[in-house]
Amino acid sequence: MELKEIADALVKGCREGHEVANLDRLYAQDAVSVEGMDHGNGRETQGLEGIKGKHAWWDSAMEVTRQNVSDPMLHGDDRFAVLFDVAAREKDSGTEMEMKEVAIYHVANGKIVREEFFG
Repeated sequence: MELKEIADALVKGCREGHEVANLDRLYAQDAVSVEGMDHGNGRETQGLEGIKGKHAWWDSAMEVTRQNVSDPMLHGDDRFAVLFDVAAREKDSGTEMEMKEVAIYHVANGKIVREEFFG
């Protein structure tokens, strides 16, 4: 897949709630995910299975009440950025939160190899 196809597919999946289904299709097996802050498990997650684990934790712990996802912004032939504006509720406590993030995705050989979250 070309960069624009990958970027468009990621954004479409996020908007339609198919983030997890897209992981096998869009991510390399050895992809790396880097958070802006350590939320208790370190900032960096290695490998597709680890990234799937992050999604599983989020889905089990949080209820998304609002999510706005920007169109992808391409940068050269190997990166793109997406802006996320999310409101969520922690399922256990009911605590509500809002967050805005910039996500930078690095692409090589037709797959996402690194994602970095700022915010």
